[in-house]
This record gives sequence, C-alpha cells and structure tokens, in this order.
Amino acid sequence: MNLNKVILIGNIAAEPELRSTSTGKNVCNFRIATNRIWKDAAGQQQKETEFHTIVAWGKLAEIASKYLTKGALAMVEGRIRTRSWQDPSGVKKFRTEIVAEALQLGPKRTPGSFPNSPASEEKNDEIPVIEEPRPASENYGEAREEEIDVKDIPL
Repeated sequence: MNLNKVILIGNIAAEPELRSTSTGKNVCNFRIATNRIWKDAAGQQQKETEFHTIVAWGKLAEIASKYLTKGALAMVEGRIRTRSWQDPSGVKKFRTEIVAEALQLGPKRTPGSFPNSPASEEKNDEIPVIEEPRPASENYGEAREEEIDVKDIPL
C-alpha cells in the first residue's frame, strides 16, 4: 500500500496568483510558510521557517485566489509532486510542490487582528462549499453524516 498525503497549516507567504492553462483550466499558485520552534541543547529557543509551494486546480484554484491573502492562516491537504524540465541552457531543473486537494481557511481577519500586518478589507461574500459527488459504492445504505457547525471547530 502506498500513501502520498500532506497536511500543512501555516501562513500564506505571498498573494496567490491565478492563471488559466491553454485549455482554459484555472490554476493558482501560492506559498505557505510553516514554523518549527524548539529548544537547543543550551536551552535557547530556535526557530526555523520552511516555505512550501502549493498548486491548486479548477474550482479550488478560484477559491484560493479569491479568499487567501498574504499573512492569513490556512490549512492545505494534498499530495507531493516533483516535476522536472530543462531550462534553455539544457540544465535539468526540479521543483517539488504540493498539489492541493482540500483547503480550509483560517479565522477571518479583521483590521488590527494580526500585529505588523496591513489591515485587509473585510469580504462579506459567503465562502462556497465544494463537495465532490460520492461514488455509489460509498453511500453505505441510508447512513448520513452529522452536519458540523463551522463555529464548533477550534482554530
């Protein structure tokens, strides 16, 4: 059995970039910064930041470009993909990125809620819920999942 699954919770490092492929499919690229904090042998606190490149496709790309802003907290669930290409001088290049399969937005930002960050305009739009249709094999009779209120999720 193989598994390629990544879950990242961090801050958006730059404004998302939405573009379309030649076939008209939307793709959004953005970066997430995650921090690791620990104490070294001398008891001094150490901090390390890792930046991750995220690629979202289709409707998820549209949502990411509309609702994510630099500095905002977000959770991305996806898979790791490494792609390669040759640059014009013939050197082989590699890039490892996370292909997003799910996205959860962090708490809504209000002006002054994050120190040292620019105040962002509040958006009053409803965040759309995207649900993938389940295959018939996963319906398991009449059993239904309980609805979870977003307000009950601790973030």
